[in-house]
Amino acid sequence: MVSMKRISLETRGNGDTQDITREVGRAVGESGAAAGVVTLFCPGSTSALTTIEFEPGAVADLQQVFDETAPRDRYYRHNERWGDGNGHSHVRAALLGPSLAVPFVDGVLTLGTWQQIVHIDFDVRPRRRDVIAQIVGE
Repeated sequence: MVSMKRISLETRGNGDTQDITREVGRAVGESGAAAGVVTLFCPGSTSALTTIEFEPGAVADLQQVFDETAPRDRYYRHNERWGDGNGHSHVRAALLGPSLAVPFVDGVLTLGTWQQIVHIDFDVRPRRRDVIAQIVGE
C-alpha cells in the first residue's frame, strides 16, 4: 500500500531548522501500515532535509559548517542572474539534499534515541514550505 501526506511549515528562512519528526510519525501512523519506509521530499531548491540531534548546540554547529562552506557574502553567479541574493541558499540546499528515507517497524520510525528529522530553510526570507511524505508499506 502507498499513501501520501503533505506536511506544511511556516519558516523564518536563513537556516531556520524545524523538527518534523512528530509530523512524520503521525503520517506513518495514519497510513495504517505496520512496516515499510517513508520517503520525504521538499519541493523547491533552497530547503533540505536531514537527521540530527535536534538541540541548540548541534543545530548551531551545522549552521556554522554551512556558513563556512557556502558563505553568504561570496560571489554567486546565481545572484548576478536573478538579483535575489540567495545563491548561497541554493548551494547549501544542494549539498544537503531534498529527500530522506526512514524505515518504520510496528508503525514506529526506526530513528535512534537522539535522532530527529529536520527541515532546513536556507532561503533569505520567511517561506511557506511543504514536505511530501510518501509511505510505502504493509
